[in-house]
Amino acid sequence: QVQLVESGGGLVQAGGSLRLSCSASGRTFSNYAMGWFRQAPGKEREFVAAITQSGGTLYYADSVKGRFTISRDNAKNTLSLQMTSLKPEDPAVYYCAAGSFRRPESYYSASRYYYWGQGTQVTVSS
Repeated sequence: QVQLVESGGGLVQAGGSLRLSCSASGRTFSNYAMGWFRQAPGKEREFVAAITQSGGTLYYADSVKGRFTISRDNAKNTLSLQMTSLKPEDPAVYYCAAGSFRRPESYYSASRYYYWGQGTQVTVSS
């Protein structure tokens, strides 16, 4: 089992920045690829960003590319998502998730991840 706890959500003005963190405990954090997903009210959970076990390869949704940066610190068992230039379409509950994949396309699919955090709310005011 891997326990994941997100933090860092909150209210920010459009154009502002926010940094989300995900703290992991349980099994070896560095054994898992990690991802960030988000879910707005009435919408399906959607992929935001993902990172391989070593941090050497990053994946981003087109909607956040160039604005969001995913990173991890395996020594601290921590995953981060730096969000800049936040837009009115970014508000959602943001979740971190852990999995292990062989194919790149698996990183984009929520159903492929084994473990999930409880989520943290991000709100953007215009």
